[in-house]
Amino acid sequence: MKSKKILANLSAYKQGKQTSEVQKEYNLDRIVKLASNENPYGCSQKVKEQLTLSDFEFEIYPDGYALELRTGLSDKWNVKETELILGNGSDDLITVICRAFLDDGLNTVMAKPTFTQYKHHALIEGAEVIEVPTVDGYHDLNGMLEAIDENTSVVWLCSPDNPSGTLISKEKFNSFIDECPKDVLVVLDEAYYEFVEESLKLHAERNINDYENVIILRTFSKAYGLAGLRIGYGISTESIIERLDVVRGPFNTSSFAQQAALIALNDDEFITETTSLNESVKKHFLNHLEEIGWSYFDSHSNFVLVKTPIDSDKASQYLLERGFIVRSGAALGYDHSFRVTLGNQKDMEELQDILTEMNKQINDGVLK
Repeated sequence: MKSKKILANLSAYKQGKQTSEVQKEYNLDRIVKLASNENPYGCSQKVKEQLTLSDFEFEIYPDGYALELRTGLSDKWNVKETELILGNGSDDLITVICRAFLDDGLNTVMAKPTFTQYKHHALIEGAEVIEVPTVDGYHDLNGMLEAIDENTSVVWLCSPDNPSGTLISKEKFNSFIDECPKDVLVVLDEAYYEFVEESLKLHAERNINDYENVIILRTFSKAYGLAGLRIGYGISTESIIERLDVVRGPFNTSSFAQQAALIALNDDEFITETTSLNESVKKHFLNHLEEIGWSYFDSHSNFVLVKTPIDSDKASQYLLERGFIVRSGAALGYDHSFRVTLGNQKDMEELQDILTEMNKQINDGVLK
């Protein structure tokens, strides 16, 4: 079969272990999954109350334009409907961007490490990938600017970054945009936007027409708790959206997901409660890490990248055998670390007890 040659050098996305799989493998009664940055508080109760399967004609294609949700997003962010694009999660929009703006002979600049799907889809399109090492988890924006050349088509900024959780400040972002060539598309991936403290948010959507080469990506998968429905969106200028729409699938978001997202979008109380609980849990967890002498990356999200005294995989395996699924830092580009989603208070307190015992075993030389 004559597939793209690059596919021989790439692997399909490998999801983490599922709860039932771990439960069976280690004969455990209870599993806590803290590996995928999902919302431990679920989604808005209004979504569950207002949506019923009988409301939908599943034999009919969804509205490819997603008019109702598009209007809701337009009102929410005070942008034009034509400045929005909907996707099957923001992952889908990453693919669409790569398909529209990358090709053989072009290159794309990104941090290293950062969200893996930027590089994955750029390589599939035949583009050269230029990676600029992060500095203690932060994007080296000056280094990224220096890496841009006449063949650069797309630059990726992830803020808060995944997997580090670090944030790009307003001043540094604005300075970067001012210096970045206007024919280079800057993708600002804000999948964890809702978790950022209000005073630290970029609010780039307010200046979208001043940022003529920027697209903002956001999702309903994280704070809104709709990961299973796969829906996200992008905000950009009309000219950029028009190009992306050419390669976007005609019915790439389902009717059910559109309606769920619209209901969730209007439930500000749920988002306020979720983010407040997240901050409370984070504060206690970070305090505990400091108590046992462990460090961590600065996090403005619903996860923490924890620095470990032992090998990443060993640390993750230790937790896995005790019923806690976290993400090994080795797979994310950060050795001697693991990324843990912030769960509810009860689960995190149990995890903290396990980390205390783990640290004791490390100090006693039992665990190396």
